[in-house]
Amino acid sequence: MAKLSLGLDASTQSLSAVIVNIESGDKSFEHSLDYRRDNRLNDFGIRSDYIIPPRVDGEADQPPEMFWAALDVMFDDIRTAGISLTDVMVINNSGQQHGHVYLNKSAKEVFRQLRQKGSGEKDLLSLLEGCLSYLSSPIWMTSNTVDQTEHVRTAVGGKKNMIRLSGSDAPLRFSGTVIRRVAEQFPNTYTLTENIQLISSLIPAILTGNSKVPIDYGNACGMSLMDYCDKTWSVELIKATAEGLPGGHTTFGKKLPDLVSPDTIVGNIASYFVEKYGFLPSCKVVAGSGDNPQAKVLVAGDLLSLGTSFVNMVSTDGDTFDMEGLANGMYDGVGRPFMFGCRTNGAMVWDEVRALHDLGKEEYNPAEKALQRILPGSSVLFWQPKNESFPPSGNFNLIRVTDSEPTLESDYSGIIDSSLAAVYIHSEAFTTVSQESLYVTGGATDSPEIMNRTAAIWNREVVPIEKGGPALGAAVAGAYAVCKVESLSFDIEQFSQQVLKRGKAIAPNPATVAAYHNPNGYLEQFRIEEAKIISQHPIE
Repeated sequence: MAKLSLGLDASTQSLSAVIVNIESGDKSFEHSLDYRRDNRLNDFGIRSDYIIPPRVDGEADQPPEMFWAALDVMFDDIRTAGISLTDVMVINNSGQQHGHVYLNKSAKEVFRQLRQKGSGEKDLLSLLEGCLSYLSSPIWMTSNTVDQTEHVRTAVGGKKNMIRLSGSDAPLRFSGTVIRRVAEQFPNTYTLTENIQLISSLIPAILTGNSKVPIDYGNACGMSLMDYCDKTWSVELIKATAEGLPGGHTTFGKKLPDLVSPDTIVGNIASYFVEKYGFLPSCKVVAGSGDNPQAKVLVAGDLLSLGTSFVNMVSTDGDTFDMEGLANGMYDGVGRPFMFGCRTNGAMVWDEVRALHDLGKEEYNPAEKALQRILPGSSVLFWQPKNESFPPSGNFNLIRVTDSEPTLESDYSGIIDSSLAAVYIHSEAFTTVSQESLYVTGGATDSPEIMNRTAAIWNREVVPIEKGGPALGAAVAGAYAVCKVESLSFDIEQFSQQVLKRGKAIAPNPATVAAYHNPNGYLEQFRIEEAKIISQHPIE
């Protein structure tokens, strides 16, 4: 009998699953369900951007029923693929951070049906009907909470204290201030809400048939309600968030589940899943965490993701904050602290630059050869098609600072250097100088020239790794959790290297390091020019 760990990821666009063998580290199953493209899931009223048509600008909601309907479809697909679900020892999950659901007073009994004999004859949509007090699930794209975030920030004494308390500067999308806005708009709905769950805790709530399953403190970091260092609900933050709401902070606090470590076993799988899909009753369910914490599980050190947007995940000591408020303090899916910074204008802009020179999105070879023909750090160029939060600044068109012809060499080299430099410089506040490897993932790992520049800008050895993802991270964290409970030996670092292959390490070239870091070098020029440009392009 194989010992399998199933990782699930309920993201904005899909439900994904990865199954790994706990003993061998082999991946035995990978599958993803697109909420819009899958005919079994595309009737919940979401638009092409995967949200319900908003009532006002900045509102971004999804239908909660879509998440539990997707669970039924996923388990049916796994079984159809020939995977024996009796071999699954543990299920762990990831959910898009900041998304949450509002459960009413009936939810406790509604969820309890999943633990009853004979429940497997129905489906989740019918069994969970009537458990919601608010029919939508606000997600991370929410941005209409300016008044609420400012209220909370001011009530706790300003930006610096907000960061010291919560690890972040009350971003608009964080759950606490979104809950405040919902309560202000719909006080009766708020009053009828008995329990608020994150999307990441909703999944184990369904899997165990317990509507009040605890929230993990890793994903609770994305709520602006938790004391980051103490890993407990902050009385100060809850009072600030609940001020003026029905019942005040006492009522608000009762709507929040308990907090636990993300690798906590929160129960065994409910009878519904045993009867309908063949899981063993002994299958364990883990508390789970958010998508970013679960993705970070796969690498204990610093992880730089060079995707459409750039994500920098920096391991910390748990007492380090970004007092500029650009990055957010989090814990990964096994409870290790890190800082998370995200630059919106990432590799997407690299594609735009190649397009300016008549290269298609997948035409990388001519661009790679162009980088070989130009010295790193010799072209200073900026382009920000989208508003940016890392650092905050408005969008602007391409700006060539150096007097150079608009060639593929100068433009492509310039945009590579400027976007990497922005992440490096604005991560300095929460990054410790280190000689440990910087792990890099994303499509750019296929480019030796980009990897060489990354190594030189960070002045660290870089190690390219395969793309992992939150579902795989959840599966690895699930294996770790069940082995800990069963007192089985499990080296999470060694196991992560088995499931997520590492490439050859790339050492920084001293001459290239000098081009970036020397006095009057590229990074010094970048700081000067970026400050000018940002001052001229505020967010409107």
